[in-house]
Amino acid sequence: MGKLQLITRGILKENPTFALVLGMCPTLGVTSTAINGMGMGVATMAVLILSNMAISLIKNVIPDKVRIPAFIVVIASFVTIIEMLMKAYIPALYASLGVFIPLIVVNCIILGRAEAFASKNGVFDSALDGVGIGLGFTFSLTAIGAAREILGSGAIFGVTFASDVMPLLFILAPGGFLVLGYLMVVFNKIAKR
Repeated sequence: MGKLQLITRGILKENPTFALVLGMCPTLGVTSTAINGMGMGVATMAVLILSNMAISLIKNVIPDKVRIPAFIVVIASFVTIIEMLMKAYIPALYASLGVFIPLIVVNCIILGRAEAFASKNGVFDSALDGVGIGLGFTFSLTAIGAAREILGSGAIFGVTFASDVMPLLFILAPGGFLVLGYLMVVFNKIAKR
């Protein structure tokens, strides 16, 4: 498999949100705005790339009996680092994402990629897989957040363009489900072409 294909596969064919339907908790929990979706996607992508590389490096020294707990410790270490960096340098985004940052540890996308890809491939390919899956996840969360923000508040990335009263439904949880469902349909229709 080519290096570019490792990246594009994670964005299109194996998109975590729209194709594989993974990571639904942060997808629905933080995507009330586009900036929250993008912030969570980038944080998850950073953890994914770093943990994939680390797991690929240590895969041969981890006994099979403790493989999954060892992966979780590696992932938790990188989540802690990313959480501290966000708290120090982007406190507003950190505050708006709240509990979803520490929950990256148990995000099935990251553990799934560690088990399915990083534990079987080299460091560089594992990093590229992390980039591809991370970009796909970031794209998904940003698109859902942007749609919800536009439909619910008439703004995008905090810039208001519609002053009329917008339906609050799209900012609330039911709107997240609606937007996710419709975007999944559109994405899968386009991806099958």
